[in-house]
Amino acid sequence: MTDVLLEFPELDDPQTGQPLMKRTTLIANTSNMPVAAREASVYTAITLAEYYRDMGYSVALMADSTSRWAEALREMSGRLEEMPGEEGYPAYLGTRLASFYERAGRCIVNGKEGREGSITVIGAVSPPGGDLSEPVTQNTLRVTKVFWGLDANLAYQRHFPAINWLSSYSLYTDRLDAYWDEKFDDQWSSLRVEAMSLLEQESQLNEVVRLVGIDALSRDERMVMETAKSLREDFLHQNAFHEIDTYASMDKQFKMLKTIVNFHHAGLDALHKGAPMNKLFNLPVREQIARMRYLEEKDIAQIDKLDDTMKEQINAIVPVGGDSNAA
Repeated sequence: MTDVLLEFPELDDPQTGQPLMKRTTLIANTSNMPVAAREASVYTAITLAEYYRDMGYSVALMADSTSRWAEALREMSGRLEEMPGEEGYPAYLGTRLASFYERAGRCIVNGKEGREGSITVIGAVSPPGGDLSEPVTQNTLRVTKVFWGLDANLAYQRHFPAINWLSSYSLYTDRLDAYWDEKFDDQWSSLRVEAMSLLEQESQLNEVVRLVGIDALSRDERMVMETAKSLREDFLHQNAFHEIDTYASMDKQFKMLKTIVNFHHAGLDALHKGAPMNKLFNLPVREQIARMRYLEEKDIAQIDKLDDTMKEQINAIVPVGGDSNAA
């Protein structure tokens, strides 16, 4: 909370140019406050959000963390001598969580203007010891359809946002895939699925590498490791404090993802024709791929040109008359 109070006045709103604090409302409660105040803080915040939504605004509500709120509920329930549920939490914990999250959504506000407002709720859950099987986490997952799993190991590696791509999920992918496929010639969903498959394969291969070393992998598996590394460092990694990298349109994201996957396909084909791995992995175009995220939106057409550059450089290292069954 102190960091927010210090940093937000210095951050500029990209839409208005005013300090971001002018569009921010903070509801603070600390552990030494009365338990009733700790319980009421979440309801105060969502009520304020509904007030701004009814004015026609789009509101983002960050609740950090609902675990502390649930602990206040447990303490209140204990003082009222109610029958406890799992781990001492009240039996109505799931109902209270559902009634909170169901207040999020988009609506047409009553009134002759026909204003449209929305509330997006992002609730942080901090289970003791990282145990995702505890009641607050499980009841939250039953209600929400999106889960972002924050990973301490990624944070230690300075990989931000530190969201674990293997444990996180969204149940909106079917609807979103249909929408984005219409925008991007039926290619978005297939690219997303292939990229996730490569990251999952990398996770499995990492176990082999830890046991016997990377030299035990086949050429195709080495290519999977290289592509997954590019996905992690060049696509998923983002610097929120960089002037350009702080934001990327869906058009730019699509072009970046397509370029990385195209390099994977072209690299596999080159390896099958006998191209040396070291030369393939150290092509100059790899550096250009790594710097795609620093291209301004007006210059993203340059990403399309990388495919031609990639093919030229790969063809230059493929032996003449390379056998497609090599390696």
